[in-house]
This record gives sequence, C-alpha cells and structure tokens, in this order.
Amino acid sequence: MCCVFTILLFFGPRLAVLVWWLVNRVYVDAGVGGNWILAILGWIFLPWTLLMYLIIWPGGVVGFDWIWLALGLLADVLSYGGGGWGNRRRFRR
Repeated sequence: MCCVFTILLFFGPRLAVLVWWLVNRVYVDAGVGGNWILAILGWIFLPWTLLMYLIIWPGGVVGFDWIWLALGLLADVLSYGGGGWGNRRRFRR
C-alpha cells in the first residue's frame, strides 16, 4: 500500500488525496474533522499542505510536525509562484 501512495505522489497531490479518500474515507474525514468544505478548499488550493496534514494528523500536530506542515505550504506557494517566475522574461515592462 505504501508503494501505491508513493507512485501517486508523482502524479500530484490532488490525485493522491482523492485516491486516499476513496480507499480510506473514514481516515480522511476524521483528519479534516468532518468538514467537507474545508477538505474541498484544501484539495483545490492547498493540496500539498492537505496531504502533509493527513499524513501527520493521527499523532497530533506537535513539535517537528509543524516543519512538515510548513514544507507542504511552501510547496503549494512555490507551485503557484513558480510559473510566474519561470515566465518573467516573456512579459515586457
């Protein structure tokens, strides 16, 4: 099962969260506290952060877990900002 999730990470965090939800719906629903609006917003706008949170939430978010959550947030921010930075020479001022 671990190899399946590793392969899914190469296809993107949204697909990984979706398949994880289909396979173990109770785990994901408990992770987001049963708030499906929060889960959908996380899936759309912050998929890496949501995926990282679902990985670390069973033990609670304490200590070093905040670093993992911050790395997920950083991956989301970089995925949104990376396209603009990569295409900065296309647009003239």
